[in-house]
Amino acid sequence: MGHIRAYYERVTELSESDWQYIAALFEYVKFSKGETITEQGNIEHFLYFIEQGIIRYYICDETVETTFDFCFEKAFASAYNSLITQTPSEYRLGALSNTVAWRISYENLQKMYDNTRIGNAVGRFLSEKLYITKSSRELALLRFTAKERYCHLFSERPEIIKHIPLKYIASYIGITPQALSRIRREIC
Repeated sequence: MGHIRAYYERVTELSESDWQYIAALFEYVKFSKGETITEQGNIEHFLYFIEQGIIRYYICDETVETTFDFCFEKAFASAYNSLITQTPSEYRLGALSNTVAWRISYENLQKMYDNTRIGNAVGRFLSEKLYITKSSRELALLRFTAKERYCHLFSERPEIIKHIPLKYIASYIGITPQALSRIRREIC
């Protein structure tokens, strides 16, 4: 759990008593590559801190899967809008690799918010970070060509280029795998 503690300490000062309280609220979980973590249509009950592995966020329609985000090590992941509203998720979370995580239930998250100052500070930090990531992605989809979006990944999210299969990268930037192949040939 040392990575979670380091994450919290990057946001604000953490007392030993707060850490002991918070650490007791989390539980250790593992997911196999390809395993669904949160099913589309189900209510999200957990916020996950990814210790090792990669999680993909995607929408499943009858014939198409659309990837819209990824979560890597040392970050929080969740079907967040479902978690905070306790309504069915409109998308899935799936393990792209064997994944080790620590999770906190919705109920324990509320306890942490109610009983610690740091819980609120980290919750606010996380919400703001999610908002910035989401709005940056939306603006990129509206303002940039597919080629510019792909090139942008090299500087803004190099972990995607490094670790994610091309078919998911194509979906993430809003194009077909064939179109991504053409872009890659143009660049290289």
